[in-house]
Order: sequence, then C-alpha cells, then structure tokens
Amino acid sequence: CIGGKAGGLALMTSIIKVKPEQSGARGADVSTYLRSGSISLSTLPPLALYIHYPWCVRKCPYCDFNSHEAGARGAPEDDYLNALRADLEAALPLVWGRSIISVFIGGGTPSLMSAQAVDRLLSDVRALLPLALDCEITLEANPGTFEAERFAAYRASGVNRLSIGIQSFDEEKLKALGRIHDRAQAFTAIDIARRHFDNFNLDLMYALPGQSLAELQSDVEHALAARPPHLSLYQLTLEPNTVFAKHPPVLPDDDTSAAMHDWLEFRTSEAGYHRYEVSAYARPGRECRHNLNYWTFGDYLGVGAGAHSKISFPHRVVRQVRFRQPASYLERAARGEFVAESHEVARDQLPFEFMLNALRLTDGVPSNSFLERTGVPLSTVESELNRAEQRGLLVRDHRTMRPTPLGLRFLTDLQTLFLKAAAPS
Repeated sequence: CIGGKAGGLALMTSIIKVKPEQSGARGADVSTYLRSGSISLSTLPPLALYIHYPWCVRKCPYCDFNSHEAGARGAPEDDYLNALRADLEAALPLVWGRSIISVFIGGGTPSLMSAQAVDRLLSDVRALLPLALDCEITLEANPGTFEAERFAAYRASGVNRLSIGIQSFDEEKLKALGRIHDRAQAFTAIDIARRHFDNFNLDLMYALPGQSLAELQSDVEHALAARPPHLSLYQLTLEPNTVFAKHPPVLPDDDTSAAMHDWLEFRTSEAGYHRYEVSAYARPGRECRHNLNYWTFGDYLGVGAGAHSKISFPHRVVRQVRFRQPASYLERAARGEFVAESHEVARDQLPFEFMLNALRLTDGVPSNSFLERTGVPLSTVESELNRAEQRGLLVRDHRTMRPTPLGLRFLTDLQTLFLKAAAPS
C-alpha cells in the first residue's frame, strides 16, 4: 500500500501497464529470470513480505484498496490460510535463501482474523522463510471491542508492531467516513495497544468532510496524548472507483487544507516527531522499516488476493500481481495458480520507478543507491535532476539527493519530471 495513502502507486500504475505474461502461472521458471539481461545489479536489495487480507466488515466510501465486505457468513478463514501457505510455497524459488527484514499484514482488516489464525499464519511464515533476528512484524488493526481484545494474543504470536486505523476521534467525522467504530472504541484500542506493544502506529486523516482547522487540531492532540511511536497523517483524497468519487462530499478548500498541513508539520515537530516521508512521522528510531523498504526501492514478496510483488534478480527486476477477487484467488489457489500478471520492468522504466518512491523521503536517499537498486547509471536522469534543481524541487550533492519542502508540497510535479526516462522506446 503507497498526498493520499496510495497516491504514488496510483501514479505509477496509471502510466506503467502490467503485461500478463504469466497469467495463471503455477510457479515461476526461475531460470528465465537468471539469464543475462539489460541491467546488472551488484547486490540484491533487502526483501520484505507483504500478506494481504482482503475482507472488511464494511467497505469505507473513501477506500480504493482491494477490500471486500465479508458478509453474514464471514470470511473463509481456514481456506484462506491454506491458500496463503500454498502461495508462499509456490513463490519460494524466487526468493530462495534471502532473509526477510519485515512482514506486513495489511488489508482489508487483518484484525478480523482470530488469534489462532494469526498464530498459524506466522508459524507458516517462519517455517518457510528465514526471518531477520530483528524482523519487524506489523499487523493492521481497526478499533472495535471484539477486535481490540485480540491484541494481546497477536503480540504473543509474534506481531511486534500494530498499525491502528483511527482516522478521527470525532463522532461526526467517523460517521462521514463510514467507519464502524466510535470515539470510545478508538481510545480503548489505543489503551490496549499501549499495554501490549512498545511499537505502534496511529493512522489519522485530515481535510475530512466539513472539517475545520480546530477539529483537526483536536484529533491530533488526542493522538499525541497517547505518545505513539509513529503517526501516519493522510490528507483525504477522492480516489476513482470509490463511493466518494461518485458522490463527492464537501471537503475543506485548498487554503484550509494547506493551513492544516502547515500546522501538522509544526505540531508534530514540536512534539518530537520527525517527518521522514510525505505522510509519515516518527520518534527517533521508530520509522516503519517495511515502508522505508518500499521508498528506498527494496524488494517485497506479496501473497494473498491482489497482492503485488517486486523482486530483483542480478539482471532484471520483476513485478507480479496475484488474482484480485478473493473468490477467484481461492478458486485458482486450489489449482496451484496464484499469479495473475507478471512482467519484467523495462530498463527505461526503472529510473522513474526509483524516483517515484525515493522522492517521498524527506531526507532523500544516497545518490549511489540509484545505481545499486536499478542497475542504471545516475547520469541517465541527469537532465531531469538538473531541471528539478532549477525549479527548486530537489537538492543534491555527491552523497545524497532529496526533495526540498517545495518538492514535497508538489511531489507529483517532481515525480512527473522523471517520466521522460520511462517513456516507451
């Protein structure tokens, strides 16, 4: 999952079309990925694991993620766990011998899973993949009494980081967002999380329907009072194919939204949080390792309905997408088929993909990481870098390159400058 919560990914997928070269593939022919290619990587990047749980109690009107209402019968928990293990087993040849630096269980609402299901899932992961000793294991959770009671069991199963979707503490705003929890449940979830986790994130949204600056400030002060190690603060955007896109609510105007953003930067800094990414704020050492791996163009294996993967080999970078609809995913999994689409990222697309991610980081990235992660010389985008510098959107030296405050404010404009490098040959 990657402005809004997935703005960068939406920009990339609107331009780079995935080719269904392996539709319905039972497993990858790894030898095809190990042959000589158009790039050469001196070392493979870190590898993370993403596990997608596609069900929610109710679909929120602003959500464009791959989430589906579970219905009266609930989600087929055992069948899905069986499919996830089989999916992971089929993907092992692609990542054989590589250690996993982080695991992220996202959705949907993964906290709908029973404590026994999460324990089984993580046991399967440990049995199949080598996890780093300090592996960060995050589970997304939503407030709600029956879900929050499971937090202690999740911790005992090995989850060591919780990400809680609060979104707002205002009853009116929660109803406008279609959230199923209320203010009291939000506070309860935070209290339980604090008792069992020393590392957790709170998700909040701003520029909500009818929201004033004072209402945003109240939300943020409640969040800060809980002293979370990490805060994710997203501006609400109206994404295509959502209820809000079809029936747009009245949102704060641009001036009010800008004032909210400026106040957020001031207040979080004052409270001891570093804004390390467009929408992410952390206390020192509490940055989300999983998301940092995305932004620094690391690798990730994604399993589960609709999950995306980016996997590097010495001479190429490969992207995959699993079957999206849960019913289709389960049906295909029963036949040993998981990958709906697969393609090799073209050499001339790699610079844009790298910049799309790296430019979200406020401190930027080492200049030499461009070559390390793409196998393409940095000189390939020299003219684009110069243009970004001239427009005051980016600064660089021989060691690092990073967006300026203006570049972060107009991130899409900055990222788009590198589209030239991704133009079809």
